[in-house]
Amino acid sequence: MSTETTPQPGGAGAPLLEVRDIAKYFGSVIAVQAISTTVRAGEVTCVLGDNGAGKSTLIKILSGVHQHDAGQFLVDGAPVRFGSPRAALDRGIATVYQDLAMIPLMSIWRNFFLGSEPTRGWGPLKRFDVEFAKRVCRQNLLDMGIDIRDPEQPVGTLSGGERQSVAIARAVYFGARVLILDEPTSALGVKQAGVVLKYIVRARDRGLGVVLITHNPHHAYPVGDRFLVLKRGRSLGEWAKPDISRDELTQMMAGGAELEQLGHELERDAEDSELAAVAREVGQDAKDLGIAP
Repeated sequence: MSTETTPQPGGAGAPLLEVRDIAKYFGSVIAVQAISTTVRAGEVTCVLGDNGAGKSTLIKILSGVHQHDAGQFLVDGAPVRFGSPRAALDRGIATVYQDLAMIPLMSIWRNFFLGSEPTRGWGPLKRFDVEFAKRVCRQNLLDMGIDIRDPEQPVGTLSGGERQSVAIARAVYFGARVLILDEPTSALGVKQAGVVLKYIVRARDRGLGVVLITHNPHHAYPVGDRFLVLKRGRSLGEWAKPDISRDELTQMMAGGAELEQLGHELERDAEDSELAAVAREVGQDAKDLGIAP
């Protein structure tokens, strides 16, 4: 059951979703702390970080799997505390996870309506409205620019990028206003990743607020409008696209300062090795000349 507050209309230009100094603890373990970001309609907010940075915990808070322990979580400018993923979905926050929650052997149109099957008739005569489901599935995929060969084909026969696209179109059809994508390009090749990024842009252009979770700045930068970088559960900062370059984002993600320090250490080690080699050569020459003990 949801424990969210009664929503109040947000002010002009209020973000669809906002977190302020959000934190989550598991006993003595700090999963995330002091994380702040906003998600606006028609924008892509990219959350970047390496493994263990806190990305998964953050999206589970946004999607209603976990409740935050500190800070504020606002939807349309009003504080909320979701008690379940269904409560988040009812407010238009849809999450597409890496596993996509699809059944590979089931057809595309059945997967499109999985768990929300349209029906016709009443009482004992109620049945799955197959023709409506097929028609709506095909039309909504076409609206997203996805021209499937046959809605009857098993979804498992689609490429990784096509399956992600079906999941995005399904979320849009069922009323998502905020679309959270969990590492949608992580297991895809270059071409298929490009396909998914294209559909992310189309979702943004249709007025959705998109949260893209990724560890790849080269995928995030072309489509992102804002960038939040996490490290070990804390924020390294948030930047609008004009305020940070792709190279700066990549260096931050790669741990630029740590790599620079490592480079200096390797140089020193190399210099020490060279000095040691020279000392050994001098010592050997001294022995050969009989002037060393």
